[in-house]
Amino acid sequence: MQTVLVTYDVATDSPEGRRRLRRVAQQCTNYGQRVQKSVFECLVNEMDLERLIRGLVKTIHKEEDSLRIYRLMEPLEKHVRVYGWDKKVDFGQPLMV
Repeated sequence: MQTVLVTYDVATDSPEGRRRLRRVAQQCTNYGQRVQKSVFECLVNEMDLERLIRGLVKTIHKEEDSLRIYRLMEPLEKHVRVYGWDKKVDFGQPLMV
């Protein structure tokens, strides 16, 4: 498994763009969690990553939208710095105590 950061910017000045934005966000939600408005952290295996990329590339409009996917190095605690409010949920820990 690997952690990837998915970032996107979808042109929303038309109804089609707003639909694309919703579709992109929903696809990302299927694989990870939102950490900012257009940023998702996803924990995926190679097959899921390829599925995610294929679905997102099919959804975006290449002349109007932007999609970036970054592989994050493990351990995240060493390579990711968060400043301010962090609403990320660690699914590796118990959700209720």
